[in-house]
Amino acid sequence: MATIKDVAKEAGVSVATVSRVINNSPKASRASIDVVNTAMQKLGYRPNAAARALVNQSTQTLGVLVHDVSDPFFGTLVKAVDNVARDAGKHILVCNGYHDAQDERQSIELLINSRCDGLVIHSKALGDDELLAYANEVKSMVLINRFIPEIAQRCVALDNYKGAWMATEHLIRQGHSKIAYISSTHNIEDTAQRLAGYKAALAAYKIDLPTSYIEYGEPEGEGGEKAMTHLLTKSIDFTAVVAYNDFMAAGALSVLDENEIPVPEKISVIGFDDVLIARYIHPRLTTVRYPVQMMAEQAATLAIRLSRGEILEQKQRIFSPTLVQRNSVFNLSHLNQS
Repeated sequence: MATIKDVAKEAGVSVATVSRVINNSPKASRASIDVVNTAMQKLGYRPNAAARALVNQSTQTLGVLVHDVSDPFFGTLVKAVDNVARDAGKHILVCNGYHDAQDERQSIELLINSRCDGLVIHSKALGDDELLAYANEVKSMVLINRFIPEIAQRCVALDNYKGAWMATEHLIRQGHSKIAYISSTHNIEDTAQRLAGYKAALAAYKIDLPTSYIEYGEPEGEGGEKAMTHLLTKSIDFTAVVAYNDFMAAGALSVLDENEIPVPEKISVIGFDDVLIARYIHPRLTTVRYPVQMMAEQAATLAIRLSRGEILEQKQRIFSPTLVQRNSVFNLSHLNQS
């Protein structure tokens, strides 16, 4: 990111002159204002004064960055933040990042420049160093579904690895050993953590499966359909599937239904997140609950506390997933015993 020295060099003026322009000093000439503003625009420089306004001036607004607000999971997140904000007499400003570094960066810049009192940021594409730079500048910024040790007290995260482990272990305890996995194609830490949890659970129970048991797709219904279609096309022998999320699980269920493969009698399916759809598809989906509403409420509360200058407790805020048992998993152990 550009510095005030870069702006001074580009404008051909001193750092002091740039400072006078930024701070609206009456000593700044019209010519200086023009050349400095042109340089700042060209370099994409944002004065730190905009970030300081997060603490010094209240706009009664919370900024929120999510992947895609049209996704019901993130809709729940935004609604939870909004409820907390309204209780505090604030409104929210929402941006979509689409798991793209440039979109996330531009969105965070927009929220900072909009002088939001606090920020709740769901970022998966930006690196730790860049997010730390923003967090150091914006003291009321809180990360959700992301953990960076240097700012642990300002992170609200979920143990994705544990959740996938739980899902896989549940199937194993129901007598399944030929367990396929439907993974997301998005290159984010959630994808890696959940896949690692699945593999680790298999290894812990000494189950060795080839890579053909893993398929990938976009983390939505259509992606689940394609992944399940590929699994069936390969004609591998599997009795259960762990899906990256509930939407992929729903897509997988639709393909099994189209191929007249009964669930859970022939193939069991387990999802992740426990979004609303999990309760109403047929069969009702066994899944891993992601407490997104509770996490978002805590993140918003932390952002508001930080905006008021409060000191947070030095503790980690990592939530544990829980298993929700419904009707999409069949107990093979009972069948084998009979």
